[in-house]
Amino acid sequence: MAVLRQDEGAPPQTPPQYQQHQAPPPPQGQMPGFLDTPDTTGQYDRQDIEQNKMMAILAYLGLLFLVPLLAAPQSRFARFHANQGLVLFIFEAGASIVLIILGILFVFISPALSVLTTILWLLVWLPSIGMIILGIINASGGRAKELPFIGKIRILK
Repeated sequence: MAVLRQDEGAPPQTPPQYQQHQAPPPPQGQMPGFLDTPDTTGQYDRQDIEQNKMMAILAYLGLLFLVPLLAAPQSRFARFHANQGLVLFIFEAGASIVLIILGILFVFISPALSVLTTILWLLVWLPSIGMIILGIINASGGRAKELPFIGKIRILK
């Protein structure tokens, strides 16, 4: 008895071709306006970005913005993020000084006003923590994207 194979007489099949999945570009104009900031990643050398991602991440952790300036002084990518971290640090320090002074004044005026101080602290620190997280996400993703509100300020050239 002859056994017929299923592929006898059928045209040869080619193996399926797989395409590499590429994420679609982010939709334009659908992000909240404050998150739609300039992305200048194309102006930076790819090798510089890959070598200095960790330095860029450290720039958003308080006084550690100094680390990229000292450890990678020639890196434009690390310097961009160090500038962003420095501006954020100055904003946080200035806001803290103002809020401490207000807190002391409110205690002398009326202890009930200390609730207002707590609300003001939240209004400063929650957005600040959000910008720290956003900066770290951008740096770890190899992007040179400005932070909302403070990203245009250049202290370091």
